[in-house]
Amino acid sequence: MAAIYTVSQLNNEIKDLLDAVPGYRSLLVQGEISNYKAHSSGHHYMTLKDRDAAINAVMFRSDAMRLKFRLENGMKVIVRARVSSFPRTGAVQLYISEIIPDGAGALNVAFEQLKAKLAAEGLFAEAHKKPIPACPSSIALVTSPTGAAVRDMIRILGRRWPLAKVVLYPAQVQGQGAAESIARALALANAIGEADVILCGRGGGSMEDLWAFNEEVTARAIYASEIPVISAVGHEPDVTIADFVADLRAPTPSGAAELAVPDRADWKATLEMLDARLRAAAGKQTQMRRRQLQSLSERLSVRTPVRYIAEKRLVLDTLTERLQGTVPARLAHERQQLRTAQDRLLAAGRGNLHRARLRFTQTVASLDAMSPLRVLSRGYAVATKGARGAVVTDAAALKEGDALHIRFAKGAADCRVIHTEEEQ
Repeated sequence: MAAIYTVSQLNNEIKDLLDAVPGYRSLLVQGEISNYKAHSSGHHYMTLKDRDAAINAVMFRSDAMRLKFRLENGMKVIVRARVSSFPRTGAVQLYISEIIPDGAGALNVAFEQLKAKLAAEGLFAEAHKKPIPACPSSIALVTSPTGAAVRDMIRILGRRWPLAKVVLYPAQVQGQGAAESIARALALANAIGEADVILCGRGGGSMEDLWAFNEEVTARAIYASEIPVISAVGHEPDVTIADFVADLRAPTPSGAAELAVPDRADWKATLEMLDARLRAAAGKQTQMRRRQLQSLSERLSVRTPVRYIAEKRLVLDTLTERLQGTVPARLAHERQQLRTAQDRLLAAGRGNLHRARLRFTQTVASLDAMSPLRVLSRGYAVATKGARGAVVTDAAALKEGDALHIRFAKGAADCRVIHTEEEQ
């Protein structure tokens, strides 16, 4: 009689049979992802399918943590997995330990995915690029303290621009935790804030060696830096996410050092050229000013005060001579004219003298009759008031205590008003 199985017994036996097959313990399966779901527990659930069939698959959290890229529906992959069944449902499924993109490496897929994500957020936009200072006084190096890159950068910076202070901020640039180490070094350089520019990078290597500069945490730390950042990763063909986010990309660490500072030889040549131009310009100015001074000296020699006075003295001598020759003749002429006029006056004056005397006598008599002194001699007086000596003709203009000056026919007196009486 055939054995009777419970559903649980049958599912467990199927699971045991599948687990017992050596070839099912680790095999590669090619397919396309569909029905993908990332659970909050960290497990990833999906279906792998091809044109004719499909099989369920799960990738547990411990294995999924090693993924370098995001899983998406429609992605063609090759998975390393074991075949087993889930006893509760009896469903046969794949338990995935590793996923490789079909046709492209996992790192390449991760690179392109992160690049597209950050570009969409604007982290690569030119508007966010900060200018690199032309002559930095302090330079921060974020790199490994033991690599060849740091020695090359320090050597080139010292040769090209020894005036700049170089400060090393050590960082792990390869392996687990390297991205976080780079981000911490960048944050420290910004917190101290003494650097004018940051050189962030390392020497060449494989894509895996350079992967710390393709991590999202590194990219966001570079973007968050308030100090301009020059990326200096690998060799010239190497391109990382850090290159896109940085304010300036250098092909190598040595190239970054050359881009960060000017060449003192170029500056020396420029200064020598400017010095020569300045000397030439100063020489031309000196010659021009010398010619102007000579011209002014020549003009001044013609118009000196001494010469001017001499010229005016000559004019004065000429006028003096002319005056000395003219004045005596003019005086004689005027003297003769005066004598003639006197003779005429004498002749005419004798006839008019008597009439003039009579008119004079009459005029004097009239003036004497009208003279205030004659009035005063008859017993009258003139009263004046104030500093201007205004004549007082009305008692109403006075008040008790006013000072008056009284003019008599002979002499005067100063008085003060005691009492006034107005005419009724």
